[in-house]
Amino acid sequence: MLVTNCLPTMKNDVTSQPRSDRRDFLKKGAVAGAGFAIMPSGSLFGASAASNRLNIALIGAHGRARAHYATLHDENVVALCDVHQEKLAFGTKEFPKAKVYEDWRKCLEHPGLDAVLCCTPDHHHAFIANWALQRDLHCYMEKPLAITVEEARTVRKTYLAKKDKLATQVGMQRHAQDNFPRLREMIHDGAIGELKDVHVWGNRQIPKPGYLPAAGSPPASLNFDLWLGPSPEHPYNPGYFSGAPGANCLNWNMYWDFGIGQMGDMGSHTMDLVWNVIDAELPESVESTSKETFNPDVTPVELTSVFHFPKNDWRGKLRVTWYQGGAMPKSPFRWVDLNKIGHGALFKGDKGYVVADFSKRLLIPYGKEANLTYYKPRGEDELAPPLGHFQKQWTQACKNDRPSATACNFEYSANMIETMCLGLVGFRAGEALEYDGHQGKVVNNAAANAYLTKPYREGWTLNG
Repeated sequence: MLVTNCLPTMKNDVTSQPRSDRRDFLKKGAVAGAGFAIMPSGSLFGASAASNRLNIALIGAHGRARAHYATLHDENVVALCDVHQEKLAFGTKEFPKAKVYEDWRKCLEHPGLDAVLCCTPDHHHAFIANWALQRDLHCYMEKPLAITVEEARTVRKTYLAKKDKLATQVGMQRHAQDNFPRLREMIHDGAIGELKDVHVWGNRQIPKPGYLPAAGSPPASLNFDLWLGPSPEHPYNPGYFSGAPGANCLNWNMYWDFGIGQMGDMGSHTMDLVWNVIDAELPESVESTSKETFNPDVTPVELTSVFHFPKNDWRGKLRVTWYQGGAMPKSPFRWVDLNKIGHGALFKGDKGYVVADFSKRLLIPYGKEANLTYYKPRGEDELAPPLGHFQKQWTQACKNDRPSATACNFEYSANMIETMCLGLVGFRAGEALEYDGHQGKVVNNAAANAYLTKPYREGWTLNG
């Protein structure tokens, strides 16, 4: 449904050009801007000039979207979309020239778009990402990229066919912290010897008994039908919307039809610590255990998922274990209390351990040769440079000739979230599963393949 536009649409001399022509124009503008100066953040001096701005649709105008406003003010926000008129009004105060929509399917047809930035509830993410790619639009998607294996595989397939021309990024913004490359370098350079085992965890616990019961009617300002979108029908309850701006996801993302709980929420950030190091694609097997029984409404709070990955060119086969909701790995030493780290990772090698959170890391050598003479850290001039501003890395990639160079593009992120979703498949199946990542099938339990996808409401399709 299209909201009547009460504000003029932003116009400029390139808005109405075909997307291929606009893309060439923006690349030339980025190159021209590079002739002035490269700033420390990686942004181009003069990149905010009107001739070098992206025409962006912001889908989800409030809440998490507020974290993107500063970046978006350097571009042209030509379309705003939100199912809640009060939230939409908040966005129009920031971007008064944007045309307003409440149905993202209509918003994606806005003329002259270059890119989409999405901050909707999780169950819309894969749909919007895939529709945007199919329309040759660059896309920044808040995490998680998908909530089923099939969704992740669908988005990845579309992206891989267009990765040479479309820039993508998933909102795992902690990836920009300097600890991420330093952790990778430390382990790749042999600080703990040969990598053998990885443990990664998150401690958040938000138990719920089931979907909220019907309670009243949606306010006139909220299109609850469009909020449900592709989800199966559920009655309205104000409890789904009672959270603080930017944190309201904690009111609905634990329900199977709206999210994947901690696997997709903090799991997207914490597993990224590991994913950035191990150079994995998809696991060969998964086994999940929990003290909880399966609840058809709510994802598990407490869960342990063990993934086995094939070897690659620098490490052998690798076990990675994910813990959530109170489940924790055993500490390597009694004097190291892992429970003091709410979201963290433990890397085990044949010569030591590294314990890390998002901003710090601790190297603990062990054994008779714990003198670290085997470890030769790289020089300062060999360190990976700072990533810089996470969102602007994406906007610059939209304008240059390296669109796949973003840190968390849709291949990297789809592989990671497909893995996390497989942990939930293993939980539902109740047994160890062997997985063929090439075919996207469980090979030892045919019934478990039903858990790789989920039902959607009639009229909603991933390929639109």
